[in-house]
Amino acid sequence: MVDETLIASLGIADAEAQAMLDAAFGGASMETFLGEQVGDLTPGKLIKGRVIGYSGDDVVVEVGLKSEGLIPRDEFANMPELKPGDTIDVLLESVEGDGGLIQLSKRKADRQIAWQRIVDTTKEGDDVEGTVMRKIKGGLLVDIGVPVFLPASQVDIRRPHEIGEFIGRKVRARILKIDTERRNIVISRRKLIEEERDEAKRRLLSTLEEGQLVSGTVKNIADFGAFIDLGGIDGLLHITDMSWGRINHPSELLRVDQKIEVKVLNIDREKEKIALGLKQKEASPWEQIEARYPVGSRVTGEVVNIMSYGAFVRLEDGIEGLVHISEMSWTRRINHPSEVVNVNDSIEVVVLDIDKNKQEISLGMKQVEVNPWELVSEKYPPGTIIEGQVRNLANYGSFVEIEPGIDGLLHISDMSWTKKVTHPSELYKKGDHVRCVVLEVEQDKQRVSLGVKQLTEDPWLHAIPDAYKPGMVVRGKVTKITNFGVFVELEDDLEGLLHISELADHKVENPQDVVKSGEEIDVKILRVDTSDRKIGLSLKRAQWGDSTGADAEGEHTSRSGIDIPSRGGMDDHDAMGTDKIRF
Repeated sequence: MVDETLIASLGIADAEAQAMLDAAFGGASMETFLGEQVGDLTPGKLIKGRVIGYSGDDVVVEVGLKSEGLIPRDEFANMPELKPGDTIDVLLESVEGDGGLIQLSKRKADRQIAWQRIVDTTKEGDDVEGTVMRKIKGGLLVDIGVPVFLPASQVDIRRPHEIGEFIGRKVRARILKIDTERRNIVISRRKLIEEERDEAKRRLLSTLEEGQLVSGTVKNIADFGAFIDLGGIDGLLHITDMSWGRINHPSELLRVDQKIEVKVLNIDREKEKIALGLKQKEASPWEQIEARYPVGSRVTGEVVNIMSYGAFVRLEDGIEGLVHISEMSWTRRINHPSEVVNVNDSIEVVVLDIDKNKQEISLGMKQVEVNPWELVSEKYPPGTIIEGQVRNLANYGSFVEIEPGIDGLLHISDMSWTKKVTHPSELYKKGDHVRCVVLEVEQDKQRVSLGVKQLTEDPWLHAIPDAYKPGMVVRGKVTKITNFGVFVELEDDLEGLLHISELADHKVENPQDVVKSGEEIDVKILRVDTSDRKIGLSLKRAQWGDSTGADAEGEHTSRSGIDIPSRGGMDDHDAMGTDKIRF
């Protein structure tokens, strides 16, 4: 008879229940079926069960010894044709279920069977394939029949930004470890890819040749270029080999995962490095460059970049020339090219030089206009008197603006006939207006020499020799004391040298023991050298006369014109080498 407990659990009539059970047991009695089932119902064991019917969304399974259990129908997703009487493997979870029913699991039984099958058929180092189920802490869970762990570090050669992108994808991987006690398996997709790439790399390097066109995938983009996966090995496509034209960043042309065709430029088989080119697929625009842009020709281009030293001008795609800052204006002082041009400006330039090997073109802007220096020699021949403004001062002279953009140099040696000028700031400052005479024009060097002293007659020709004659005693002021002598100012901008040997009759070690700076003294003129422009003086000889300044053997005239007796004319001493001192 039908078991009353089972009938009650199914909620069906006696006759219907009997018919279902008869069908489930294949016409055999329940006692016969139960006699065939092993009676050891230990929780956690795999046992055989027989489908005897349905109860709502559950499947009723008989496992013997008058024991039945309910299993959710979704655990039979892999058995769409399930019907009463089918024998299945189930896992006994508990014998103390509600209402006398035991707890069974078809899913856990399948996993246990699959685990055992995996353990029996695979080993560490084998390759497996599965579907990524979900993302878990530290990696991914992959179904290869049983859930296995794929660490994030083993997903790919370069760790993906988001490993969740692999969910739902089929992946192949290498088994790294099998832990039978904990029923854990760790796999690596990266290791498998690395080995496959190594093999592909060897094959590729053996067949790859320079100049060959190959297809690849952009794997990574950096500021200096892009790495292209050629199928086993990456090649570098440098930014300078991407385009004949100007690009600021590789991302302007390429994107990650883009398929492109490139040319092999160089292969280093020892270091396994490959240099690739994209622009080399096309003819270089530098071919026949001299014919298209002959030296001296005028062309129009666009300013594409400005540096401190000049501006780059694009003449056509892939052809750029440099206008150096020195080639922007004939006369204007330019501190930075941005004072003259801006990016995107269209300008006319002249081709100055072409270096095809270096792929460089020198351009000029000022050459488009007439060189004003070509007219300077005509407008300002030597002897021309001009008035200009002091624009700048240097250690060696002052720069005077003759006309806008044209400066002349007033050298310190041409500022005064008599004054010893050590720096132009002693006489001039910026903004001063000065009257000069043009001394020389050097058109090729774009230089004009100016002079101020040349506006007057050289006093050393007549005035000084006439006013200061050897033998005269004159009064002067000590302006500078050195270890070799004393400089004495005879009048404004005129000095003579009082050599240390001419200070006293005795040997003088330190001139300051005899005279002091700023002191006025009477000195005797020993020599007036108009060629070397110097005057030699003597203190001791001026003191050889009486208190009135007269010597016993003659007379001479002071600077004031008074006749003073003198010991005689110039003697042979000649100031102890004063001819070697320049004033």
